[in-house]
Amino acid sequence: MFEQLGLIGCGLMGGSFALALKQAGLVKRVVGYSKSPSTTERACQMGVIDVAAPSALLAVSGADIVLMAVPVAASEATFKAIKHMVTPCMLIMDVGSTKGDVVEAAARGLREQVGSFVPAHPIAGKELAGVDNADAELYVGKQVILTPTEVTLSAHTQRATEVWSALGCKVVQMSPESHDAAFAAVSHLPHMLAFTLMNSVIGQSKGASYMGLAGPGFRDFTRIAASDPKVWRDILQANRAELLTQCQHFRDQLALFEAAMLAGDQQTLEALITQASTARAAWRMNQLP
Repeated sequence: MFEQLGLIGCGLMGGSFALALKQAGLVKRVVGYSKSPSTTERACQMGVIDVAAPSALLAVSGADIVLMAVPVAASEATFKAIKHMVTPCMLIMDVGSTKGDVVEAAARGLREQVGSFVPAHPIAGKELAGVDNADAELYVGKQVILTPTEVTLSAHTQRATEVWSALGCKVVQMSPESHDAAFAAVSHLPHMLAFTLMNSVIGQSKGASYMGLAGPGFRDFTRIAASDPKVWRDILQANRAELLTQCQHFRDQLALFEAAMLAGDQQTLEALITQASTARAAWRMNQLP
């Protein structure tokens, strides 16, 4: 059991982690900080945190586990803000959707204490952000990707694995570079395509009437377009190199469909659809049973 969780960012992800630790009996006390005082006030009312801290530094003071649930663009500033309270015994994790940039930010911000940081990416979330949507069950059955580096203390990597496992997660380890390449393909590009499709439809003169005719397929495809704009602005920018590579792969495949339609080549068109349909039918999301 941990004596104290220092929670920086009391929204959906951070709030859910705090509730999950409490529900599992893994923490005695949660001290939380958010930039918005109304968020920490609401977190206190909901029992997500026990004490509201006036700063990130004071949220970390006395903690033996710290979770940074802040936008990836705010990582370096947050690391710098807490550096003077970090100890070698303190486990620090994040929940960011990109890892290479966060690892670099930790090296600059934590400096000699960077060994305490275990980069983490829980594959969980909701379209609705904010502490009001925090859920103690959010992480149950989900994957969590850990991307420790050569300077990460192995004891902390083990502790991080044990914490997420105790919350009902399947823990996977990979390098930050492998993580960012993979999630550019299976998360970041799909979000960008959903944003793009919405803009494509509503940007047309009859877009509103088209939207009125949309059914379950459109609903399912565009669900993630309702995601938090600021969060996804930062993610797309942070992982732009890998994402632009995936954009080219997508354009290549789109060109094959366009060429088949222009040529009236039904055989090629069906083959392309069959390839995708077969792969999708065989795929199962990697969750715990």
